[in-house]
Amino acid sequence: MIGYKLDTMRGMFFNAKKVISATNKAERKVLSRFGAFVRTSARHSIRKRKRVSKPGEPPSSHTGLLRRFIFFGYDRDRSSVVIGPQRLNQKVGDAPHALEYGGTSTVVEGLRRRRRKRRIKIAARPFMGPAFEREKPKLPAMWANSIKA
Repeated sequence: MIGYKLDTMRGMFFNAKKVISATNKAERKVLSRFGAFVRTSARHSIRKRKRVSKPGEPPSSHTGLLRRFIFFGYDRDRSSVVIGPQRLNQKVGDAPHALEYGGTSTVVEGLRRRRRKRRIKIAARPFMGPAFEREKPKLPAMWANSIKA
């Protein structure tokens, strides 16, 4: 200990604040990157075509809205990433949820005065779950050497 200055000795010890800060930064970066990969994989699985997809395969996108409105976001409070389609400004139905898991949705048909609502059954056409499973094996490699103090 003789011959060392106090500032030199402080640098040799564990700095909890610095480690926690580096870990939080790495966590945000890795999870955001993972969210981007899952989003891209989900977007690529949805094909833009006129044909209706078969139950069990990813849905077809007739207008391109489903593909365009898949987003991800890092949730700082829960230390997690949320990935999925955004609900559009429609007052009826929940099509993205019904496409992923199956179920019912409400469809509006007709023009102005002749407009009517109809409930339809939708067989599951998962696209987010398979995209997540495809990208999950890459997650440990993303964490490797990610924390830099």
